[in-house]
Amino acid sequence: MAFTEIGIDLGTANVLVYIKNKGVVLNEPSVVAINKDTNEILAVGEEARQMLGRTPANIVAVRPLRDGVISDYDITEKMLKYFIRKACGSSRFFKPRIMICVPSGVTEVEKRAVREAAEQAGGKMVYLMEEPVAAAIGAGLDITRPDGNMVIDIGGGTTDIAVIALGGIVQSASVKVAGDKFDEAIIKYMRKEHKLYIGERTAEEMKKSIGTAYPREELIVQECRGRDLVTGLPKNIEITSKEMLEALDDPLQIICEAVHGVLEKTPPELAADISNIGIVVTGGGALLNGIDRRIEERTGIKVTVAEEPKLCVAVGTGKALDSLEFWQNDKINQRKPYI
Repeated sequence: MAFTEIGIDLGTANVLVYIKNKGVVLNEPSVVAINKDTNEILAVGEEARQMLGRTPANIVAVRPLRDGVISDYDITEKMLKYFIRKACGSSRFFKPRIMICVPSGVTEVEKRAVREAAEQAGGKMVYLMEEPVAAAIGAGLDITRPDGNMVIDIGGGTTDIAVIALGGIVQSASVKVAGDKFDEAIIKYMRKEHKLYIGERTAEEMKKSIGTAYPREELIVQECRGRDLVTGLPKNIEITSKEMLEALDDPLQIICEAVHGVLEKTPPELAADISNIGIVVTGGGALLNGIDRRIEERTGIKVTVAEEPKLCVAVGTGKALDSLEFWQNDKINQRKPYI
């Protein structure tokens, strides 16, 4: 058996698979295209993402995870099985040990759903790991020391904020405001200010190209295509980065307030460490222009965006496979009786 241990970042927007000694071997959108008439899965990952908003009536492209948790168990299980086979091969006898991430605020029921989906997808043993801990390890932080480290992991469905010391979370918060809510805020802004209806993919592309969390030094202008809500006809308009800052202000404010709330509850010794060391931002949302400066302005603490922020959680789960004994005994992996 070639590979026996894999780490999975089961994200709302993307699924990443890490294989020990190989690194991140798969990074695809967590989207599944289904034929509603036959219940047959037609496409998974990038191929299915291309179908979002462009399918006929009998085909639907769905995202089986919402706000960091499983919203459709059966589709999630099939999607996981597909990605594991694509990354590792399709041997019937292949039963890997899987380290999989969950947001820091998940319930016991949500943890069980993730664990069972991974087991049904072919996992021999499944271990859970909290996302901010995995993100800290993947970002290269030494979390085993008594010094306090603060990590903000901005994913697709949730933003996880945690203060970590001695290998565990001391104080944390998880808010259901992240990349998806950024896209929704852009769609809402375009409808309200320009009477233009745009889709999720267009909003995501605008977020990546001209989206910003802090005023840019140079104004950027981009053409946006959508449907005019007044005439019902296709329409092109020009949008500026300044407008994007205005559109994204509300969700960014919620994240900054959550960060401030965690810092308020952090023990003073660890707060002093964080003030010296700084805060690290990971996840796809860390790629939003000016996110570090926005949080830095709100907290007064130096903020750094991790190298390859989108890969941090997956790399962290992979590195954690080297100390499986620790995670076997970790409280998140202690199975509780279900009544």
